[in-house]
Formats: sequence, structure tokens, C-alpha cells
Amino acid sequence: MNYEEAVAYINDTPRFTTKNTLENTRMVLERLGHPERQMKLIHVAGSNGKGSVCAYLSSILTTAGRRTGLFTSPHLVDINERFQLNQEPVTDALFLEAFEKVMNTVHMLLKECPDRFSHPTFFELLFLMGMCIFEKCRMEYVVLETGLGGRFDATNVIEKPLVSVITSISLEHTEYLGDTYELIAGEKAGIIKEGCPVVYDGTRADVEGVILAKAEEMHAKAYAIRPDMYKILMNTQKTIDFSMDTGYYLPMEVSISSVAEYQIMNACEAVTAAHVLDTGLTEEDIRRGMERMRWQGRMETVLPGVILDGAHNDSGVEEFVKTARKFQKDTKITMLFSCVKEKDYEGMIRTICEGIDFDSVIVTEVDSDRLVPVRELGQIFRRYTRQPVTELASIPEAFDAALKSKGDGILFCVGSLYLVGSLKSIIRSRDYA
Repeated sequence: MNYEEAVAYINDTPRFTTKNTLENTRMVLERLGHPERQMKLIHVAGSNGKGSVCAYLSSILTTAGRRTGLFTSPHLVDINERFQLNQEPVTDALFLEAFEKVMNTVHMLLKECPDRFSHPTFFELLFLMGMCIFEKCRMEYVVLETGLGGRFDATNVIEKPLVSVITSISLEHTEYLGDTYELIAGEKAGIIKEGCPVVYDGTRADVEGVILAKAEEMHAKAYAIRPDMYKILMNTQKTIDFSMDTGYYLPMEVSISSVAEYQIMNACEAVTAAHVLDTGLTEEDIRRGMERMRWQGRMETVLPGVILDGAHNDSGVEEFVKTARKFQKDTKITMLFSCVKEKDYEGMIRTICEGIDFDSVIVTEVDSDRLVPVRELGQIFRRYTRQPVTELASIPEAFDAALKSKGDGILFCVGSLYLVGSLKSIIRSRDYA
């Protein structure tokens, strides 16, 4: 089997299943010799911001000279993005080697234990591959992002992380995680392990109560991060400088390459987690690592005046709107929007229309069986805005139209990580020099 065939096999594997348990994943890891026990792990869960927190921590550790692996999802263009070694995606050869190693073990277990073992899901396969990759490459630290939830997520087979982080929580994947903040918080708090410290977003009292109860049960020291712990010093169209004083460690000033104020909470959680790690990191290591972090698709400027943001749920869009408002006083705003069907896309569209004074919007369809037809998206936009709405099913055509409409203003592309990934592929394939 070659690399392309391996990727095709993984993509054809079901994303979700109710029959697989954590024991199913443990069985594979045991046969593999428990690679996850050969590295120091940092575990991150949450509804919004967990990918950014993972990226900040990976950047800090790599900048400090630690051999660092990063396992995250989803990928935007290439599946290899999910596995990073010192902030570089794995090679096709290493990807294929890990796939074959995992699949040999899977086939063996299916043959030997047909009544107790089931074929891993899409995410479980990737997690198992990641553990093989990081062990082979002798990563000292590995930052793990959960896939869905926390308590029953495949990544939760790890036994004793150095620190767990729980980012902000919103009403997402309610069909799997529950329909209240408390229920979803309970699923996320499932990553807290006996005696292992946890850093968490303490903004919501109801969520905090659930996390603190779990932390007390697991004898885990808890570090809350709240908005009153930081102060913005300077906010430009490229960076944000802020001071943070959590009370847990000495105050410090930090600079991040982002225009989005919501990244400050993520940054504060990452800085606090870096302190909690107690691995000899200096303040300069942390500061330089934070400055150097780049995270694809999160308020990312990809061309002059073109910003991609993977906001794909209600709270993500609310934060996007807060950031986009800063630009509308000085420049014309064009929107390019798409979404997948299981999201509350009408709520997202209403939030955008009520919060941003944009000049025009182009709607398009993501390349997925979960797409929402452009006609439906167009109809919803017209309920909430009188600005021109253009419907173009083809993403390349929609992007071209949006660029033309943008002129000297700003184009925001938002609503789906599928859209962000497609646009990055288009930009990569074209010469905009």
C-alpha cells in the first residue's frame, strides 16, 4: 500500500461510532508496547481555542529546544498536518510507516479477538498512528488535542499527563455531549486525572463548578484563568501586546501575532500551563514561544486584506464578530461564508448580520456531504440583511467574486474549517505575487 492508498483508507473509515470503547484503543496500544508511556504528555480539551492552546504550548516547548510532538485536528489541507514534529508536519514516508504498523496490529486483534475488538474509527486510527510516530521520533513532550468531548475521547487513554487544559466551553455536538453547559463541561472534565494539575477557563460559573468538583475528586490542583487577569497594552492589525497577572506566578508581558482578542484567553491558559509544567522553562522561553506561534485558519491573514477564520459554531462566530468590528470603521468589509448542516448556521448568520456592517456577502458550498446548499444560505442572509448576497456553489468562483468585491477593503472568509482548508489549497495552487 502506498501513501495515497493509506490516506484513502483512513478517509473511508467511519468518523463516529457508539460501539468502540477506550478499552478498544487500549488493546491496540498494549500490542504496540504502550508508546504513549514513552513521552511526557499535555492534554487539551474544550469547545473553542483548544487547537490554539496546543499550538502555543508546542511553540513554547520547541522554541525552548525541547523535542516536541503535536497531535491536533482537523487538518486544513493535508492530513499530515495532524502530526507535527518540532512544528513541522510528518513526511509521507513516516505517515505510511505508522499506518502500516497500526493496521497490522488492528488486523491481528480482529482475527484473535473478534468478539471483543472492533475496527478503530477515523480519529482512533489517527491517534494510534500519532503515538507510533512520536515514539519512533523520540519526542520528549507531546501536546494532545482531544477530538470530541473528553471523557470517552480516544486520547483519554493516556494515564498521567503533566498538565491538562480545558478551554472555553460552548453548546457543541449536543447529540453526543449533552445539551447544557454543565453536561458538556462534565465530558470535558473527564480528562482530569488523579493528582494531575488542570488549567481551565473560569469565565462561566456553571462550567467552573463542574470542573472544580472533578478536580477535587481527582485530587488535582486547579488553575482558573479569567478575563480580569489580563490587560491589553497595544492592539494593532497584526499583533496584540498584553500583560497578565494570574496570581499563580509573577506578572509578565506577552505579545502574540493575532488580531483576535479572544486569543488572549487561550494565550493566558497556555502560559499558565507552561509554568505549571515546571520543566525548567524560563520566562524568555515562554515569551519567545508565544511570539513565534502561527496557527492556520484562526484570524489568519493569507493575502493582503484577506483573513480566514475557522469560526464554526455560535460562540466562535460571536468572537469573530467582536474582532471584525474593529475594522469596519476604517474599511469596507466583504464576507465569504459557508457552513455544514449540523451547525446552527442560521444563528451564525444572524450574529454576523447583526454584529458587522459589511458591504456584501458571497455564500458558497463546502466540498462535503454535510454541505448546506447556497440557495438556503442565501435565503437566510436575506432575512437579516439588505446588503447584496451572491450565491456561488463553486468555492474557486466564490473566492474570485469575493476578491473582486473586496477591492481595497477586507475580505473575511468564515463559517467552516472545510471552507478555510479549500481556500488555502486554492491560494497555494495560484501565484498571487
